[in-house]
This record gives sequence, structure tokens and C-alpha cells, in this order.
Amino acid sequence: MAERLSQEKAYRIMLKRYPDVLDMKQMCEILGVSLKTGYTLIQENKIEYLRVGRAYKIPKPFLLSYLRIGAASDNR
Repeated sequence: MAERLSQEKAYRIMLKRYPDVLDMKQMCEILGVSLKTGYTLIQENKIEYLRVGRAYKIPKPFLLSYLRIGAASDNR
């Protein structure tokens, strides 16, 4: 069985070079998806976000929550 990655370890490994609050381009780069897919994830409320003017901002904990890193597992 695979070991769960803690939030702290994820920050160190995956997100170290990124700011604490990501823009869409950075989020998509981390996830390895296109901007179109990134906007779809936001619009379908799959990833929590903040609106600052017309821009979407994604704090790192919101992205980690989407990836279910450091979260208690649920049976969906």
C-alpha cells in the first residue's frame, strides 16, 4: 500500500518554488494540465479558489486539498 504524502512533505517536494498563493498558470503547471482544464476545475468547484478582481487565486492548501494530500481519507 502506498504511503500518504504529508502536507509538509508536499510543500517541500512539489511546491517549494511557488508562492503561497498561486495564479491559474502556476496551478496548471503544478497539475500538468492546460489552462482550459484548470478553468474547468475551478468552474466546476473541484478546486477551491479566491477571486481578486477578475483573477482567480489558489492558496496552496486549497490545491493540496484537491489532491487530497494531508487530508483524512474519505470513502467516496
